[in-house]
Amino acid sequence: MIRSVLFAALISAPALPVLAADSKAQSCQYQAQVVAAIQQARLDRVKERGVPDAIAATNPAWPDNYNKAIPLMTPWVYEQKMKDIRTKDLSAAWLELCLKQ
Repeated sequence: MIRSVLFAALISAPALPVLAADSKAQSCQYQAQVVAAIQQARLDRVKERGVPDAIAATNPAWPDNYNKAIPLMTPWVYEQKMKDIRTKDLSAAWLELCLKQ
């Protein structure tokens, strides 16, 4: 179920442009890091609208342009059941599917 929803999210969400300095693999890794940060925000019970600010406060290591993906990815993570948020590695699933595109 998560894979089908994730696949739909990957297809429907505007793709992040791969910077000239970033390979596809690196871009997918950064996207997976964004997903992991959003998942952690949900675990920390951050309200959905507060996710971008909560993540920005952690000074993430990815390039700034990946912050634009946070509002696009947050609804998908917040739609998942809390049980899945606690037990599934959404970033690994995102990375796997991203690399297959």
